[in-house]
Amino acid sequence: MKVSEYAKHLLLAPNLEDKLLPPSRRWDEETDFIPIRIETPGRSSNLQFSDKKVKIPRLEHLNLISNRGLSLHHFANHELMAIELFAWALLAFPSAPKSVRNGFLKTIEEEQTHLKLYLNRMRDFGVNFGDLPVNYIFWKQLRQFGTLESFAAVMSVSFEGANLDYAQTYAQVFTYFGDNVTSEIMLTVFEDEIKHVKRGLRAFEHSVPENKNHWEHYLSLIQFPFTPRRAKGYLYLPETRALAGMDPEFIRSLGSYEDEYTGRVNLESVKKFGLGETILRKNRLDSHLPNL
Repeated sequence: MKVSEYAKHLLLAPNLEDKLLPPSRRWDEETDFIPIRIETPGRSSNLQFSDKKVKIPRLEHLNLISNRGLSLHHFANHELMAIELFAWALLAFPSAPKSVRNGFLKTIEEEQTHLKLYLNRMRDFGVNFGDLPVNYIFWKQLRQFGTLESFAAVMSVSFEGANLDYAQTYAQVFTYFGDNVTSEIMLTVFEDEIKHVKRGLRAFEHSVPENKNHWEHYLSLIQFPFTPRRAKGYLYLPETRALAGMDPEFIRSLGSYEDEYTGRVNLESVKKFGLGETILRKNRLDSHLPNL
């Protein structure tokens, strides 16, 4: 199988089981490098995109088993979209450096692992994937993905970067409520996301012009109404960006960024759990890990 055939399979197959097919360890040689841009993924009827807004439960309400399942349903949808969109990028940018394409394949495999972890834990809480409407916030950014660099800026630096905050936040809150099983899942996701952000930075950083710093280059790659707010969670944890190897000045600029939506999330619930005082870890990952 060729990488392009595998990517088409992940994108167009309607069944969830097909989207969980892991990447091969050996690929047939590609002979056609024409970019392919698929507008919408194949989805079964219960996982079709919906404009109906479903609010994720507040952190302090995660003492309830049902709310834990609803939160994981939300996260599972993000993982499925990530699987699809990294497959999309393999087709849209066939001339990307081999290291970047291999990194995207590894990311797909890890996102598949995350999705399976969420699906299994959701069932423990009485929730099945598709019980709730699923949004398409990642797919809404498709028009921004004109270049490999813009894709990396939105998907890796922004969405996956924000998940460094979210995964860490939820790991700590689940621990607070004594749910160490779900907390361990969130820490697995967190530490894999460090690698995902690092891989995206490879595509982003090699194109920084001499007359721009990383922050200015990032701003030039995203399009309003998408703003850097999307690159942060409820609580901004700069240490997590340092683990991913982000430029220090970029980390500071992102931390100080505010727009009209900043502060709309009730931070009292964040403060209640003492979040941000420490970073939970499973492995001693750092910004110099080889072979990511």
